[in-house]
Amino acid sequence: MGATKNIWTAMEANHAKQSHNGNSTFDDHSILHSNLSVDTALPFPLMVPRVIALCKDLFRKWAKLNDSCFSVDTVSGGITNLLLKVSVKEENGEYVSVTVRLYGPNTEYVINRERELRAIKYLSAAGFGAKLLGVFGNGMVQSFINARTLTPAGKHQRDKLRE
Repeated sequence: MGATKNIWTAMEANHAKQSHNGNSTFDDHSILHSNLSVDTALPFPLMVPRVIALCKDLFRKWAKLNDSCFSVDTVSGGITNLLLKVSVKEENGEYVSVTVRLYGPNTEYVINRERELRAIKYLSAAGFGAKLLGVFGNGMVQSFINARTLTPAGKHQRDKLRE
């Protein structure tokens, strides 16, 4: 009688997808995984070291970098997520940026994380939007797209549309 509703974290959704169909449409092995989570209730200054630790855990080539090589900035405070830009000065002196998306508390009751992750994998594989790089306990890491947000006023300015 009573249907059960599954509540998924990003890690559980990715694991369920892989074990549900046995073989994946995507190269799930190229998507990195971490069991870490970042507490979104923390004040931002206390959250930053945890975001850095998460990035070091996901991207092994960053594991030995000093924390001073990382810069964490808020991109937006969305309705259901906190989006962060993490910039890293790698050993070769070049800067690389990724976005870290932290799910808001209890949003898994509103958003089906399994479906969301599946959709993002399809879009990423098809070349739309940011590339999915990794998943962790309460979010995901994607490539950073350096772009400007189009405003309602800007959509009428042809030079802005070309940028």
